[in-house]
Amino acid sequence: MKNKPTYFLFLSGIFICLLLFAVNLASGSVLIPIQEVMGRFIGGGFSKSSWETIVMGYRVPKAFAAILAGIGLSLSGLQMQTFFRNPLAGPYVLGISSGAGLGVALLVMAGSAFGWSMYSGGFGIWAIVFSATAGSILVLLLMSVTAWKVNDSMTLLIVGLMFGSAVSALISVLSYFSGAEQLKMFTIWSMGSLGSTQPDQLLAFLIVVLLGLIPLLINLKSFNAMLLGEAYAVSMGINIQKLRWAMIVSTGILAGSVTAFCGPIAFIGIAVPHMARLVFKTGDHRVLFPASALIGAAVLLACDTISQLPGSAQTLPINAVTSLVGAPMVIWLILKRNFSKEF
Repeated sequence: MKNKPTYFLFLSGIFICLLLFAVNLASGSVLIPIQEVMGRFIGGGFSKSSWETIVMGYRVPKAFAAILAGIGLSLSGLQMQTFFRNPLAGPYVLGISSGAGLGVALLVMAGSAFGWSMYSGGFGIWAIVFSATAGSILVLLLMSVTAWKVNDSMTLLIVGLMFGSAVSALISVLSYFSGAEQLKMFTIWSMGSLGSTQPDQLLAFLIVVLLGLIPLLINLKSFNAMLLGEAYAVSMGINIQKLRWAMIVSTGILAGSVTAFCGPIAFIGIAVPHMARLVFKTGDHRVLFPASALIGAAVLLACDTISQLPGSAQTLPINAVTSLVGAPMVIWLILKRNFSKEF
């Protein structure tokens, strides 16, 4: 991280991220001149009072939610790809997203499925956040018990996939028996929405993401050794069991919080770490972790700008946009690169 090209790439990335942030604030059903947006943040004001309400009351919280979600998902993905040495591992492989989905499904759809009411819509977004968080924690605890019992990382990966499949099956059963209104509510949540994060929730979102970064930062150097295999890491004095727990906790908190506040957002966790490797041309995690965070924030800001369909009153689900962008990118990376040299 000491060479000039790396510093230049980081400075360029920060500039692009700030530019995308400004473009994101200027875009939407009401187009606002970007110079007005930039002027507002250097001490000026908008020429129209309505623009102040639109930008500061709605678009700024949504843009910060995109940044936090991009950071959380990309760092989760990088951790899992390195730990499992699998280029297609993502933050939801451990079933954390499915667990969050089960929590929300129970809240929204269990009433019509079993004849008793848990959610009438009056609790607002906090009820959704609480339920998604509880579901994520439940799966996280199950995976923690599995990690304690299982010593092999690939076995843990397979168990995580099975947890996700089982939870998805339960959600399908609830969907089958639920009413049309509840099913629609859950479907809308499952499409993901950065705009659902309210201004008073951003601080809580930020704190949770920072908590998820703590296990990652403590074990930063260990991830470089993991690229050469568990046997090499053990020979270097790394406690694999401790690292496994740290990865599960960090990924659970980061991916779980993003899913709780924004709903499921696909492909960011898989695609962004590969983009960071491609751009920065390094396997050093001291570079890759900040690079992935920066690129993740920029990519999700770009996807959110596209989803707003600038100049139109219509808005696409963010999950659809990230899938349309991420899926071709992952396919291209698989066809172009030799992952066996990196994992």
